[in-house]
Amino acid sequence: MSEEPVPQQGGPTGQPKGLLQQMEELMAALTAELSELHAEAGLPSSESRERLRSSARE
Repeated sequence: MSEEPVPQQGGPTGQPKGLLQQMEELMAALTAELSELHAEAGLPSSESRERLRSSARE
């Protein structure tokens, strides 16, 4: 099985993006989407959950 090169997409300046930068941007977008879905569902934010965990340990 041969590996195919990942095509690089140009950014706002036309410079090709590295795979790491693309992955970071995708993760940031996914995190924002998940946070929005949690808020719409009335679930606590990750900060609220962390505060609850911290107070439970004390």
